[in-house]
Amino acid sequence: MSSKDIFRFPDYQITVQTKVYPESKVPKFAFSDTIEEQIRELKSNPIVRRFAKSRKRYAKNKYRPIYHFVSPESTMNDPNGLCYWQGRWHLFYQGYPPEDTRVHWGHAVSDDLIHWIDLPYAIYPSPEQRCFSGTTLVEDDRVIAMYHGYGIGNMVAVCDDPLLLNWKKVAKKAVIPIKRNLPYIVFDPCIWKKGRFYYALSGGYKTGLKGERLREQWLFRSKDLVHWEYLHPFVENDRFSLVGDDGACPYFWSIGDRHILLYFSHYSGGKYLLGDYDKKRNKFIADFGGTFNHRAVTPGGVHAPSATPDGKGGVIVLFNMNPAIPTDKVGGWNQLMTLPRRLTLIDKHTLKIEPAGDINSLREHHQQVKNLKLPANKEVVLKNIKGNAMELVAEIAYNNANVIELNVLRSPDKQEFTRIAFYPNRGYGRFVRSDAIVLDNSCSSISPDVLSRPPEIADVPQDENNNHKCKLHVFIDKSIVEVFVNDKQCAAVRVYPARDDSVGVSICSYGKPAVVKSLDAWQMKNIYEKQDITQFISR
Repeated sequence: MSSKDIFRFPDYQITVQTKVYPESKVPKFAFSDTIEEQIRELKSNPIVRRFAKSRKRYAKNKYRPIYHFVSPESTMNDPNGLCYWQGRWHLFYQGYPPEDTRVHWGHAVSDDLIHWIDLPYAIYPSPEQRCFSGTTLVEDDRVIAMYHGYGIGNMVAVCDDPLLLNWKKVAKKAVIPIKRNLPYIVFDPCIWKKGRFYYALSGGYKTGLKGERLREQWLFRSKDLVHWEYLHPFVENDRFSLVGDDGACPYFWSIGDRHILLYFSHYSGGKYLLGDYDKKRNKFIADFGGTFNHRAVTPGGVHAPSATPDGKGGVIVLFNMNPAIPTDKVGGWNQLMTLPRRLTLIDKHTLKIEPAGDINSLREHHQQVKNLKLPANKEVVLKNIKGNAMELVAEIAYNNANVIELNVLRSPDKQEFTRIAFYPNRGYGRFVRSDAIVLDNSCSSISPDVLSRPPEIADVPQDENNNHKCKLHVFIDKSIVEVFVNDKQCAAVRVYPARDDSVGVSICSYGKPAVVKSLDAWQMKNIYEKQDITQFISR
């Protein structure tokens, strides 16, 4: 998906192309096969040096995050192919190089999922027109990338060097080509292996009896990555996707003793299905579903996922976040990535959702408030806690209060603020009793260039023994606010405070008094100030 597609539903029925598109104008380099040589070559690489200069130019931008990943130059779109290879995390993303703005796969590497180091563009277009979304599969001796080549079909590339710098396409054409009158749509793929076969999904939609669009993924298999056999639609019993959804950017992985299918709907955003994988019939039987964003995709909402197993029964996922201000108003960049999240199973239908990676390494200037009594209906401003690149952890005994409200990025007169509200016992409660969390950016900015979005409203499943407490884990980073609630839910929005003094924090208990048992606040370090590729040489 290109950035131009995020405000409209994509047309999957792409005209069949016979044209071979030209080579990219972006310089491409061949790297050595050892980590020591690769690091030496990267230190003098023109693209890497260009990225460093670009990051330096952007560093003083008002809305540029300092600890969330953002493209080193221009804007970006979907994250792609998140994986763990030879002791390092690799993130790919849809990048737009200035000398050839067709989508390339950008690339960054990390040893902790937090501190990302820029690497040169990984996968370049041709014979496809643009390199759209896809996934990776890590094998013992190589990494396989499968992605959508815009204009021709789904592509496969492989790489086996230490930093995944030298990608080679397995064919000079699409391995699952776009053709006329197919029983399936050729679009964003994902890949896994079972027995002797590789399996792949192609995401998209099917048309209902009344012409409505319904999410669908189609299953293929191959022995050699080049020749693929179409099998059938993959998902059974999906009663959780919405009419109008499509199944772009699929990621299919095991989670605990079950399986999860993460995907992106251009209609309603980042979604997931939980269920069981019938390996004999090669079918996924869904029995629960949920969402990662809780209103429409734009403006300022969660977009597409990239996910990979964590090796411990869980799944690591992150998302790109859509803008809510024109790109030219922020200097030519815009989208960014959420923090990585670790998904595990609490029970058959409940995800545990936690921030992943070495968050602790970012913390400095710790402040703490303990046993703060909140009188009913009176806002309490935390005078010594303020900032626009912070982490907050608040544990609140709400007792019988009606609403607990935490405001961040608050101006002194409350002309600007971002509202986080916890509503006890007012979730849907489909399987267990639920609370609700609201994340509202309606008053986050007074700028006429900024679009707010309807409030994010999400369920938070309760424990069996509800103790009338809630934990709000909040990450603020210039133009994004992410809220993790009781390790069972997460909501995120883009925000653009216009005032420089919109850095305050306040809290209020509505209806009845409550107690803030503890509130910890940290200022966060800038992950881009000391990017050093040599840190990987000892691995």
